[in-house]
This record gives sequence, structure tokens and C-alpha cells, in this order.
Amino acid sequence: MSAEILTFGCRLNAVESEIMRGHAAAAGLTDAVIVNTCAVTSEAVRQARQAIRKARRERPNADIIVTGCAVQTDPGLFAAMPEVTRLLGNAEKRNAESFARGGAPIVISDIMELRETASHLIDGLADRARTFVEVQNGCDHRCTFCIIPFGRGPSRSVPAGIVIDQVKRLVDRGINEVVLTGVDLTAYGADLPGAPSLGSLVQRIVKLVPDLPRLRLSSIDGAEADRALIEAIVGEPRVMPHVHLSLQAGDDMILKRMKRRHTRADAHRLVERLRARRPEIAFGADLIAGFPTETDEMAENTREMVDALGLAFVHVFPFSPRPGTPAARMPQLEGRTIKARAKRLRETAEDALARHLTRQIGRTLTLLVEQETSARAPDFSPVTLTAPAAPGTLLAARITDALPRSLIAEAA
Repeated sequence: MSAEILTFGCRLNAVESEIMRGHAAAAGLTDAVIVNTCAVTSEAVRQARQAIRKARRERPNADIIVTGCAVQTDPGLFAAMPEVTRLLGNAEKRNAESFARGGAPIVISDIMELRETASHLIDGLADRARTFVEVQNGCDHRCTFCIIPFGRGPSRSVPAGIVIDQVKRLVDRGINEVVLTGVDLTAYGADLPGAPSLGSLVQRIVKLVPDLPRLRLSSIDGAEADRALIEAIVGEPRVMPHVHLSLQAGDDMILKRMKRRHTRADAHRLVERLRARRPEIAFGADLIAGFPTETDEMAENTREMVDALGLAFVHVFPFSPRPGTPAARMPQLEGRTIKARAKRLRETAEDALARHLTRQIGRTLTLLVEQETSARAPDFSPVTLTAPAAPGTLLAARITDALPRSLIAEAA
């Protein structure tokens, strides 16, 4: 029996869970549960703790190894749980020796001392049609609401040659879509010799891996999007027409209090610039509801921006104060106010998604099959297939109808 991996949070955690799967197998760990936590919100931490308790009830004799950003930022919280066997920091979880039996119960180093991110070759992700490739880790910014820099450490990048070798390896194994991921993806390269940009990396991958059918980007910060990145997005058909923006808010005062580096007008200009040259592009965004000091008018500015920018895929996060961050010391809103604003923002996002999907009816698209009857369009729209197809394959299909949250398609 192999070790069970429970993953919470971001795409980078998904990559690291696959790395840990290999390390656990090499160490001979069998009766073990590895919980890879997230610290973005208090709800993410609560869910991880709940999963740990459940794992202990279901597997009373298993080793329960807990790691991830929540452990890195608040080890005492998890050390106090009697269900936990071992705690590993975010650096230690990537090291094979951490999974040898008989190790110390708590191994957590100072993440802020890291200055490079190691490359780990993986052959794909369990139960996923696409594969994420880590190109960057950590973050040098200090948004007032965010605890992640203290869980991930400073920004550090994987050299382009190593990234390209990894992508080639995946293509050779039949992977049809690769997603570049990181904590602050658009910060890529600033710490490398010559300071290459994310845009230059994307262009090199497209040129040097011609057999890669689809290249996708995870969340980007528009303030760091350089000309090379924009040219790659609008000019290269194999770069998928889907951009997920780290916006967080649509009100300038809230953006300033969040210590973001863009304004509402900046977001408009970027979206208009990309859409003008690639009309089929779809935009997603992360938005926070109920940030401290947010008034009704400020909340409405964020809600209204969903339609103003034509966003299709919106992730709504009710504000959650993270201990140690400046936003946690600001005047907080009542929980019921945050909940109500998040609900209204989600309703607006659901309407926007439904409109986006309806506009796809009648188009013929090349889909990536995720499961036998579900797939993703190039713009990341979810698609339900009328007939099963092989997961991981590319399928030309005609969009025949739209449901509130997915498209219906039949093979062309």
C-alpha cells in the first residue's frame, strides 16, 4: 500500500505532492498519510486540521506526516495535535531524506534563508490530464493580507534550460498540456544571471519544444507582465488564450491598502490590450470580499469590475485575517458583512461565467479530455462530452449547448 497524499491549496502544492509521492515510495513508506497544507485562509487551515483528524480515525496506526505553508507559518498549531506523527517544513518536504523512517518529529528550517529552488523531474500528476511545471517559488512582495511569503520564502527561479528539459521530458511521455506555475510566476528570472523574464522563458519553450501542443500559464501579476509575455500570449497559438490575473480588488483605495502594485485602470488597460489582439481570450481573477475598511461603495467597485473587464472565471475569497500580517491589525468588518459581500460577488461571477459559456455555442474547439466525459477548452471553459473519450487526449469537438457552469460538446 502506497502512502496517501492529501493536497490543499495551489498548483505548486500539487507539484510538490507528486514529488513527495516519489520520495515516500523510495523510502518505503506504506502505512502513511502525508498532508500538504495551505495557509492562504483560515478556512484552508481548518480543512487541513479536519483532514488530519479524519485520517487518524480511519487509519489509527498510520504515520501522519504534515507539511506545507500552514506548517511553515504556524508549526505550533500542528505540533499540538496528538494525531500528527511528524512535521516537515516547506523546504524539507522536497528532500528525499526527510521521508526516511526514524527522523526527528519536527524538521522545519528558516524558509527565508533559501536562495534557490531545486528542480524535480516528475512524469505527470496523478489523476490529471495536464501537468504543472514549477518555474518559480517564493515571493518578495508584501501584500498586507498575505502570509504566503513567510511560508514560501524569497522569490527564486528555475533556470530556463532545466525548465525546457522538463517540458521536453513530459512531451516525450505523451503529455499534451503543460502549465507553468509558481508562487509569483511573473517574478520569474529576476534572481537568475541576466534576469530573463517570464515572457522570454515562454518564447523559448515554444521555440525549443515544437511538439508541445498546449502551454498554459497559472496566475500572473499584471504589474510584472512585460512586452515579451504579452507578445507570447497574443501571438502564439500554442499558448492558451486564458489569463488568470491576481487582481484582488477593483477599488483603488483598497488596492492601496492591500499594497498591490496596480490600479483599477492598469487592470483595464492590460485586459483591453490583450483582448484587442486576441479576441477569444478569457480572463479569470482572484478577488477578496470584505477587506478591512471596505465600504459598500468600495465593494461595489470590485463587483462591478467583473462585468467591466468581462471576467469569465472568478475565484472569490472572503477576507480572512492571517496572524502576523498588517491587514490583520486593520479595522475588521463583521463576519456577516464579509459573508454577504462574498455571496453577492459570487453571484455576479456565476452570471458572468454563464454569459461567457453561452457565447461559445456553435464553435468548434480542440479540447483536452480530462476524464472520459469531461474536458477543457483552450480558454479553460469546462466541457461535458456527449460521448466518452480517452483522458489526456486532444479532441476536436463542436459546442452544442451551454449549462450555467459548463459547455456541452460532441466530437466534430
